[in-house]
Amino acid sequence: MIEFILLLIFAVFFGLLLHGIHRKVIARIQQRPGPPIWQEILHTLKFSFKQTWIPRTASQVMFVAIVLIAIAIWTGALYVLITGGSLLIIFAFYMLHKIVEHGTGLSSGSPYTKFGAIRSVMSAAAELPLLVTVAVIYLFTGTLKISEITAWESANGILFFVALPAAVSLYLIILSKAHYSPFSVIEAKELVSGYWTEHFGGWRAMLNIADALKTVVLLALFTTLFFGAMPFWLMIIVMVIIMITVSFVCAVCPMLTPYNTVTIQFVWTVVVCIYGIIMWVIL
Repeated sequence: MIEFILLLIFAVFFGLLLHGIHRKVIARIQQRPGPPIWQEILHTLKFSFKQTWIPRTASQVMFVAIVLIAIAIWTGALYVLITGGSLLIIFAFYMLHKIVEHGTGLSSGSPYTKFGAIRSVMSAAAELPLLVTVAVIYLFTGTLKISEITAWESANGILFFVALPAAVSLYLIILSKAHYSPFSVIEAKELVSGYWTEHFGGWRAMLNIADALKTVVLLALFTTLFFGAMPFWLMIIVMVIIMITVSFVCAVCPMLTPYNTVTIQFVWTVVVCIYGIIMWVIL
């Protein structure tokens, strides 16, 4: 338990650092100096000491509870990942996060956050790549237990090359959850900060922590599933590299409309389904 708590603390700071690297890379590509890479850590500490309040129009219980649920979801997902549990459980946590986005937006009573909540429901239709990722991985390995998937890769080689379309699907999910992403319709500029606009002070700090854990879990999951088990230091390097590629896409691609977001991910899901059927026939 102590080891997990230490890993959890490391994951929070590493996730915030990844967000800082993300902002720095985008700024450099766009020929701006950008903030230091530890800026998100400073932001979270700053919010922790600011006045914490609840809007008069908010549902007070939901406004507070949804923040704690967000942290609990990704703490649980991290535990399942490091213990080699079921892939389905992690993706179930991911789908619960969609409820968190929706609940966070509705709890404050603000029109901006309500629009973010509505878009979170719309964007849920674009999460279809999750399903095909699970299906293709099971097709090759015959299991959805993470520890057994990495064991299969140790014996048969990494999944990245043989299941590349599934890797692209999970990469699209990671990209859709990155700040300033072309798929990030729930945090568009016209919505201020999206579904968490009204959460300030300590609430924002805790949401930043949940967001950092989410980033670490998704990147670590991608690395583990498609590159197999590796030393801890090497996994950190690979996660940083993947984050930099995400930052590059965010820097050069404009934000898509909600309709285009759903369409692109739906079309890619169909492509991967066709690939899965072909591979099922061959295997």
